[in-house]
Amino acid sequence: MNSSWLSTLCVWIALLGLCFIYAGDAAPGVNEAHYLVKAKNFWQPDWCSEDLFASSGKAHATYYWLFGWPTKFCSLATTAWIGRIVGWGMLAVGLLRLTHSLRMPAISSLPILMLWILGIEHGNLAGEWVVGGTEAKVPAYGLVLLGLSEITRRRWSAGWIWFGAAAGIHVLTGGWSVVAAAIAFWIAERSPVRFLNVRPSDGVSAAKSRPSFWSLGLFIGGGLSLLGVLPAAAMSWGVPEAEQISAARIYAYFRISHHLMPAAFHVDWYVRHALLTAVCVAACGWLLRRCRHHLSTSIPAKVDSDITQEPLHQSLTAFQILSSFAVGAMCISLAGLVLGLLPAIYPDQAAKWLRFYWFRLADAVTPLTLACVLVRLLCGPVRGPDVGIISLRTRIVQSVAILALVLGFAWTSWNHIRPGVPVSVSNRLLGMHANADYAEQQRTMRDWLNVCWFIRASTPEDAILLTPRHQQTFKWYAHRAEVVNWKDTPQDAGSLREWAKRFLEVYPARLSTMRVTIRYDELRQLRRKYGCDWIVVDRRVVGPELPLVQIYPADDQSNSTYAVYELP
Repeated sequence: MNSSWLSTLCVWIALLGLCFIYAGDAAPGVNEAHYLVKAKNFWQPDWCSEDLFASSGKAHATYYWLFGWPTKFCSLATTAWIGRIVGWGMLAVGLLRLTHSLRMPAISSLPILMLWILGIEHGNLAGEWVVGGTEAKVPAYGLVLLGLSEITRRRWSAGWIWFGAAAGIHVLTGGWSVVAAAIAFWIAERSPVRFLNVRPSDGVSAAKSRPSFWSLGLFIGGGLSLLGVLPAAAMSWGVPEAEQISAARIYAYFRISHHLMPAAFHVDWYVRHALLTAVCVAACGWLLRRCRHHLSTSIPAKVDSDITQEPLHQSLTAFQILSSFAVGAMCISLAGLVLGLLPAIYPDQAAKWLRFYWFRLADAVTPLTLACVLVRLLCGPVRGPDVGIISLRTRIVQSVAILALVLGFAWTSWNHIRPGVPVSVSNRLLGMHANADYAEQQRTMRDWLNVCWFIRASTPEDAILLTPRHQQTFKWYAHRAEVVNWKDTPQDAGSLREWAKRFLEVYPARLSTMRVTIRYDELRQLRRKYGCDWIVVDRRVVGPELPLVQIYPADDQSNSTYAVYELP
């Protein structure tokens, strides 16, 4: 192994280390219990077969097929770590390839990743993230990065293949990337001589140097995307139009409005994302002007001590295409903002269109582009009459910037791990005693694990239970079905409508959808209707005693947070 490959491998490992520092808390992560429960049922249909969510339609079938098979042999937590390592590894490979196509050293991918993570966390508009627990979009973003590394070299045909593969794993992540890349192609290739400064050589005309949009890779990528498109489309096949609209309204206006509805976004989200976008546009413009200036003023042999004119020209082209891709992502986001005006006029059609996460790609690509540009500006060559003084100033600026970046990344990572519990069981995420200290969160998690382990050991495998409103990991720990769960929303239209009916029945609006009713007649009805014999209650919500037969905790057991009762 030569030194170049060895150094690249070291950087790849370091990138994995950064992902671990930021998102390496214990499983399950924020969506892991959601995805891997579904994946386990995909490979073992008898597992939690009575659970509405687990047994419903599989919209991300390709991800379940690729990443779910370890559930047959390993625990869900082990499967999560396998998926994390693979997903983070794909992101690291994609980022290394992208930095190489931008004519930047491999080690520059480290500050780019840190800036990217910080930009997403503190500048997103609709709650997007990339580096985290395992789910379909993480490896899909790795493939998107590989596609970006190809199109920034003007290898559009290869780029379409990677984007299509991304859509095969996560249809929206890859699909929106195809749209953004098509916009970038139109911007960059409609006049490559003017926009990209293409310099035909060996007698090849500018027209012949322009790549074709309708390439073989586009059709191959389209075929790969069907692995994601068909399962997602199947969620509405055979469903009447009225039921599709009803399901879309539940999804867009009730369950996922915080990701889909512009009216549901906080004002500060708009401010921070607008600021991020403005800085990105300004930084891109500054970098592109600098590169063009260096090209126009440099002698053919050298621009600086280690950069020739041709690599600088290739870097300029790559950054122009990357910027155009970011513009494409921003255009998709702007279209989503326009659609956000329609619910007051055409609520049914607006709900159907708003389901497609219009802001997802811009939330990820805008900070990625800004990170690449800032690192390039910071680490790129500086020219001037007094190279020594400018070089010293540059090193001081670089040192201060790197220190600030490391401190910011460390602080953000510390805030992730500070609660001392997996994010999916943290009070902040679940909305109960959000400001609880470390000791209280640890105690609450131990109580939750104990009650889930009791149920797993004491109930039949086909048992169905009523569970507390403020939890999303019951199936993960107890391996038992539940009547309904706020987090676990089915994707197919029929199951989604049934989910909404169950949710409002189990957590009625008159109780602010905060807890299960304790009225005997309603509990008896739920028992008959859904076949559930037990209810798990959160004593912080319903109080320490209920007029029901308590089966957990018994006299020799202790649990101050949760209890299990037999339904009347």
